[in-house]
Amino acid sequence: MKYMLLMHSNKQGWDDMPKTWSQDDLKVMVEYMHELNRELQAAGELVEARGLEGPDKMRTYQAQPDGEPIITDGPFSETKEVLAGYWVVDVATDERLLEIVDRISVCPGPGGLPVYQAVEIHPEGVAPA
Repeated sequence: MKYMLLMHSNKQGWDDMPKTWSQDDLKVMVEYMHELNRELQAAGELVEARGLEGPDKMRTYQAQPDGEPIITDGPFSETKEVLAGYWVVDVATDERLLEIVDRISVCPGPGGLPVYQAVEIHPEGVAPA
């Protein structure tokens, strides 16, 4: 079964990360994520994974009835949550899914302590016939 796993941050945490995390802490976190991705790929479970740019680089697009879309560029000061990254995994069991999600949730933060990140789990949908 395929799942999309979404990792969110809040805008304040995103903006504060370069100021509150040491360079070593950032390197440890990034290497942890890379190692997780290598393990998932070796197990044949990784479909795709990406870290995303922050709210200052994002845009929204909304089509309009008159044909003139509304396009808004960041930064979005009103943004409360930021999609920080995602994984698409293909796993055989719910137990394995939860093992992977746990690994994401306990990603190391400042001082190597787990951040206990919330992870959204979205099963792949099936289009109606």
